[in-house]
Amino acid sequence: MDRERAVIHLNVADFAVAVERAVDPRLRDRPVIVAPRGAVRAAVHDMSDEAYRAGVRKGMALARAERICRDAAVRPPRPARCQQAMADLLKQALPYSPLVECGDDDGHLFLDATGTSRLFGPPMDVAWRMRNGVRRDLGMDPIWSVAPNKLVAKAATRIVKPDGEYIVAGGEEADVLAPLPLSLLPGVERTDLERLGDFNLTRVFETAKLTREQLAVAVDRRAGFLYEAVRGIDPSPVLPADRKPDREVVDHTFSEDAIDAERLEAALYALAETAGHRLRRRRRAARTVAVRLDFSDGIRRVRQRSTGPGAADDRVLFEAARTALYAAWRRRVRVRRLSLICDRLIFPPAQLSLFPEDRERTEKRDALTAAVDRIRERFGWGGIGFVAPGSP
Repeated sequence: MDRERAVIHLNVADFAVAVERAVDPRLRDRPVIVAPRGAVRAAVHDMSDEAYRAGVRKGMALARAERICRDAAVRPPRPARCQQAMADLLKQALPYSPLVECGDDDGHLFLDATGTSRLFGPPMDVAWRMRNGVRRDLGMDPIWSVAPNKLVAKAATRIVKPDGEYIVAGGEEADVLAPLPLSLLPGVERTDLERLGDFNLTRVFETAKLTREQLAVAVDRRAGFLYEAVRGIDPSPVLPADRKPDREVVDHTFSEDAIDAERLEAALYALAETAGHRLRRRRRAARTVAVRLDFSDGIRRVRQRSTGPGAADDRVLFEAARTALYAAWRRRVRVRRLSLICDRLIFPPAQLSLFPEDRERTEKRDALTAAVDRIRERFGWGGIGFVAPGSP
């Protein structure tokens, strides 16, 4: 018989603000906005609950946020501080389980406490001790929940935000989620909400009445995920703390923020070359590529595209990445940083092309790429390269 899972979710709400308040106690109990004050068209990165109640929202122009909440203290984003605070948060959790999965410096942490009761007591006691340790040692007050899986645990902390705790017993997952708006369900995207909204579906219990086939009419390939999510089903494991997602990430920071397509495409092609070279050395291929744009006003946009069966060739990666680039680049704002993420890595597909001309073309391309790799390994990265498509 399978042992019932117990997943703890620890969430420091408004993490960037909480880090600033831990450093400067004078900021407690007053509205705080985290935004790059000196940047052109600066936007809000994060805000305290006091500023949120006044009407400030993430992504809002800083000038407008300051008009709405005139007594707010504005602090610049400090990624290094958040990274250190996240590392300190991890130290609080590791004594209780090796299965601790952290978010991307956002104050979120999952801990799998399944089977640890003999050592540390019930999972809710572990969550209490972790919260008290974070309060005492880090000066932050996290929300916590205990549930049978990650999705329900994260939804539970959203219910009690900005402070509190929530315990979901096995078998209660669907009942806890049923009355919630779909926007509170982890993993539900804005496009999902828009498409389901066209069918007047806004609550979890309404969507849970549909079959997979009926959901597919509204959300197509997302139907499988949504069918399980609205029922509180999530088999995904809590990853060990030292295990990072298997992906290749390369990025480029522009010396002067870019606004023209030529500079963005040239930088993207260089990233595709770097990522492709790393993938080939690892004997891996990427099934999806994502492009992440960090704009000068602090807004971030990410879009991804499929490469089909998997690719490690520079030009194939670039073509998929270029499509993702223009899907993400819909704002007339300069770009400060461009990142290429190669994800869903697999061993290179071995299936041959059905048609001789396609097979010959693929073999020539692979031979050319391998030759370029050998030259670079012998004479350095600048020894040879391809000209980016569209370049003179």
